[in-house]
Amino acid sequence: MLDCLIIDDETSIAQTICEYFNLFGVSCEYADGYDAGLAAIAEKRPSLVLLDVNLGGRSGFELCKKLRSVTDAPVIFISARNSDDDILASFGVGGDDYVSKPFSMAVLLAKAKATLKRSRYNEAALQGPLPQDGDAALQGPPQQNGAFQKYRFGGVGVDCASGRVTRNGEQVKLKPLELKLLLYMCGNANRRLSKDELLENVWGDTFVGEGTLNVHIRRLREKIEVDPNEPLLIKTVWGVGYVYDENGDCLSGDGV
Repeated sequence: MLDCLIIDDETSIAQTICEYFNLFGVSCEYADGYDAGLAAIAEKRPSLVLLDVNLGGRSGFELCKKLRSVTDAPVIFISARNSDDDILASFGVGGDDYVSKPFSMAVLLAKAKATLKRSRYNEAALQGPLPQDGDAALQGPPQQNGAFQKYRFGGVGVDCASGRVTRNGEQVKLKPLELKLLLYMCGNANRRLSKDELLENVWGDTFVGEGTLNVHIRRLREKIEVDPNEPLLIKTVWGVGYVYDENGDCLSGDGV
């Protein structure tokens, strides 16, 4: 399987990134535009997509929405546009990260490797218990008495072994990072979690900022809270971060 596909209409930049990634063991190819990108996704099935916002008069945001109907592969936007509106729009259409041009090739590679590692961790988590081989990034979700836990908070159920999340008996589909964030918060329910702690333990990536965390918190609230604007489970602790309140009985139902 191809590690990374770059979709960028600036061929020289895409070629340079490909050469650099391949040199460091990340298999990489590129497609030079919107239509070529769609075709390459279907053919190559990459584990990660690097996507430019501007694609020769077409929109990378529009392409990302189409990609989300056919693949769950993480998408990192790369763009010379760096306004807050563009960055928030990228998360709104299903992007996982945003890198502004010009960027350091070493930083982009580090982000790609970290994203691939997280993605493969979560793919394994969804298939069952993970191996415990001493690598913190590969360790499984929270356990209790040697068994993977099941959490039930009101009508929200979380099965750590399978990664299955339900709300009022109905399955909730979470993206890999949303699931990892929820698992970490459930494993630390009722404890104030600083933003730095969440970024370190969920992303494990020093290049990720608070904006990324805030967007993922908002997405989780939209999927598991009755009213995301008045959350009862994932609460903001002003000046600190967030807390997952296990007594936030926001739904009725049997959970997992």
